[in-house]
Amino acid sequence: MEKKKTVIKVGTSTLTYDNGKINYRRVESLCKVLADLQNSGEEIMLVSSGAIGVGMGKTGLTERPSEAKKKQALAAIGQCELMFMYDKLFAEYNHSVAQILLTADAVETENKRNNINNTIDELLQMGIIPIINENDTVSIDELEGKNIGDNDMLSAIVSHIINADRLVILTDIDGLYDSNPRQNPNAKKIDVVTNISKSVLDMAAGTGSNRGTGGMITKLQAANYATKRGIEVHVINGSNPKIIYEIFEGKCPGTKFLAKR
Repeated sequence: MEKKKTVIKVGTSTLTYDNGKINYRRVESLCKVLADLQNSGEEIMLVSSGAIGVGMGKTGLTERPSEAKKKQALAAIGQCELMFMYDKLFAEYNHSVAQILLTADAVETENKRNNINNTIDELLQMGIIPIINENDTVSIDELEGKNIGDNDMLSAIVSHIINADRLVILTDIDGLYDSNPRQNPNAKKIDVVTNISKSVLDMAAGTGSNRGTGGMITKLQAANYATKRGIEVHVINGSNPKIIYEIFEGKCPGTKFLAKR
């Protein structure tokens, strides 16, 4: 059976409670599912947000600061906690992980992109699960939404660099709706999107949680980038990581964005 490369992107709202503390039950479930998929022969990479959010929880902050130096400090605190958690939980299922921290300049030339691809490919050959994040501790651009901008777009860029077959974005909503489901109880989920047009982009609403940076619009931008490069994208609710299995079974638990071939 031919191995398929899948990038899983998990956001801060999935990893943490509203107070910023880590949701261990959910993260443990996520690690178990990804370890199991790796065991089945899939090649899995994880793009993980959460460093600043976890740093907020660790320091008792309830609001995301606006000052870059404070966000950098929180990222430094939170990244240690994140990787310690992933290392411990994946180890329980006999898997090792590797940390890759990227900034915008790391993907700006073909030579640098090849270096990233070679590193990730070698890790996968070794059976290691790469865990990728933006290097918020040193990069002002990423913190202020420039260049790569956020981990949704980072996951799409990484998917392209490594020639992934699919990108799965976990978020705090079931998928793309025709209007904001938090405001409109009659909003309808869209199961499949064949073309990300302006009207589709206009459906995006909200700015994400107070611990993250994104919202549905950043998921659509990432999906637009990835699908144009031949990568299938799924946006699903991350509250129950076990539904990731449904994607690998050919089902559509969230919104599926078809790849352009």
